[in-house]
Amino acid sequence: MSPWRRRLLFGIPLALAAAGGEAFYVILRRMQSNDYDPHALPSQLIGKRPPAFSLSGAGGMQGFANTDLAAPPKPMLVNWFASWCVPCREEAPMLAKLAASGLTIWGIAYEDDAQALAQFLTQNGNPYQRLAADADGTTAINWGVYGVPETYFIDKAGIVRWRYAGALTDEVVATQLNPLLAKYS
Repeated sequence: MSPWRRRLLFGIPLALAAAGGEAFYVILRRMQSNDYDPHALPSQLIGKRPPAFSLSGAGGMQGFANTDLAAPPKPMLVNWFASWCVPCREEAPMLAKLAASGLTIWGIAYEDDAQALAQFLTQNGNPYQRLAADADGTTAINWGVYGVPETYFIDKAGIVRWRYAGALTDEVVATQLNPLLAKYS
């Protein structure tokens, strides 16, 4: 093997490791300056109405369609979740708290089994006024859902104003959701 080829074989992994180290350093620096939010994934729905869909009910509850979200009487949340999702279990007490405060929350069970969903709701409570099933995940794709849990804020005009990927926490509600509720209520 020629010396040039040996240098190339040694240099490529070294260059990849250096690039990875630099990317890691940039993320750390952005985290220190509060300029990095791993949950801030872009959504094409912000400022628009939800895409056309119609989902049947789940858990013995009424399902819904995009037309039901066209002009809600007050701002609301649409929460995507699944019984097999660990962060969804962690989020359940926050959703119960929000529902108890009077916030309308509609749920969409993502690629879930009916029996597992019923058990999840029994164990974790049911904060949803309506609950639909997206059994094949097609509606989630059309919404641009990256994974569960994922929550969308819809204003009184039926426009998506906010999307949060991940479990809702006290901090997220205080710093992001509550200002939206104040603005759009």
